[in-house]
Amino acid sequence: MGDKRHYIEQRPQGDYAVRRGNSERASVVTPTQAEAIQWVRERTPGVAPHVERVRHTSEGKPDQWRKP
Repeated sequence: MGDKRHYIEQRPQGDYAVRRGNSERASVVTPTQAEAIQWVRERTPGVAPHVERVRHTSEGKPDQWRKP
């Protein structure tokens, strides 16, 4: 069985891309983060997507991923 993890990242255009680990292309692009999370939950029940954080830590770099 393959890796079922999905990552949700905000694109420069303002929409959200869903991609699997180690993939270069998005599986789907949605207008909102909530729609991206819903898309992943419908396709992989029981596996939480990893969502990119938008805040920065005190070290000045993004706090990478969180589970919704």
